[in-house]
Amino acid sequence: MTARGFLSDNASGVHPAALAALAAANEGHVPSYGADPITTRLGERVRDLFGPDASIFPVFNGTGANVVAVQALLQRWDAAVATAESHMVNDESTAPQLIGGFPILTAGSVAGRTTPELLAPLFDAYDGSVHHARPAAISLAQSTELGTTYTAAQLAGIGAFARARGARLHLDGARLANAAARLGTGLRALTTDAGADVVSFGGTKNGLLLGDAVIVLDPALADPVARLRKASGQLASKMRFASAQLLALLEDDLWYRNAAHANAAADLLVARLRTLGLEPAYPVEANAVFIPVPAPALAPVITDAPVLAWDATTVRAVASFDTTEEDVDALVATLARHLGR
Repeated sequence: MTARGFLSDNASGVHPAALAALAAANEGHVPSYGADPITTRLGERVRDLFGPDASIFPVFNGTGANVVAVQALLQRWDAAVATAESHMVNDESTAPQLIGGFPILTAGSVAGRTTPELLAPLFDAYDGSVHHARPAAISLAQSTELGTTYTAAQLAGIGAFARARGARLHLDGARLANAAARLGTGLRALTTDAGADVVSFGGTKNGLLLGDAVIVLDPALADPVARLRKASGQLASKMRFASAQLLALLEDDLWYRNAAHANAAADLLVARLRTLGLEPAYPVEANAVFIPVPAPALAPVITDAPVLAWDATTVRAVASFDTTEEDVDALVATLARHLGR
């Protein structure tokens, strides 16, 4: 078996509870496309966690979740707003434009987070002209691409700003579970109560085989999301298998335990790095640690260590639900050898 590493939480295996849920779902025949008892139960659990108006639409991956979710918030002449570091800008290829049909305007940020003050210039610059795309949806990553998180109050402030500007709010929650576990909150506090309209909920990065979801918090968006999911090629025929994994994650708070374990492993890595005199490049507020590495050492480090080169002098290490203390110690030993610490 390949050793566990820190390239991404996408690289981890599948939690035993998700595998067990898949096996249990593989019994008999049930109606397709979500008309099955498991998907019904999943919807009930989502309402427990996100509020009575919430609904869930499983999709195959995070790109699909983001494109479907944001597209539902926009008219054809609108644009989404995201930070320059965001996954929406850097890692969705042309899916937002090709499938979603919308451009993305980039807002300022500090350590991955934006604010109403940094968002305002984009909205102020729009003059109503037909020659320019109207900024109509703000997309925030929680946690951010730099491993930081938005507090509930920060999200609520951006949600209020969006409403005041006639815009909607989308949360790219590929690591929403890690943010909630770090902040010690429930999922509702960081989504529904903060004024989000729709959420991309991550499962793959938190122990599932595959599959994320669009969680709709504004009931008026449920029908558009359902139709866009189909039009975008994100509707599974054997929905019960996607729903079974998500249900296993959301029942009994497995989502929280998995995320809390990954966060704790990231904290342990920070503590071990400090014994080498290394301080993370950004605050560690979820499960990602950005480690400064001198440029001459970058190539040897990424050759021997299971980490991702982030830029010319930084590597990213992401802990997973199954990261062990031994994994952390092995990474730190490799770094110490190459950095002469």
